[in-house]
Amino acid sequence: MTPEAVMSLTYQALRVALTIAGPLLLVTLMVGLLISIFQAATQINEMTLSFIPKLLAVGATLVLLGPWLLTTMVDYIRTLLESIPSLAV
Repeated sequence: MTPEAVMSLTYQALRVALTIAGPLLLVTLMVGLLISIFQAATQINEMTLSFIPKLLAVGATLVLLGPWLLTTMVDYIRTLLESIPSLAV
């Protein structure tokens, strides 16, 4: 296996990982920011107030984007498994 092949596989793996994690992290960031603004405005310092909405938002995001995320991951794994014979040369 050449160094170029290793770098290509690493790049593809990182791209897929960021594609899958990106929407979940962005939703969590936005909900956390909104809750922080709400807590600062109302001076409520309850820790569960920020945890529960984030959990619900990530769950809703997984329900909405789950099929797309799963398709992305399956396509990457299928491509990786199909390229094994050419990598072994």
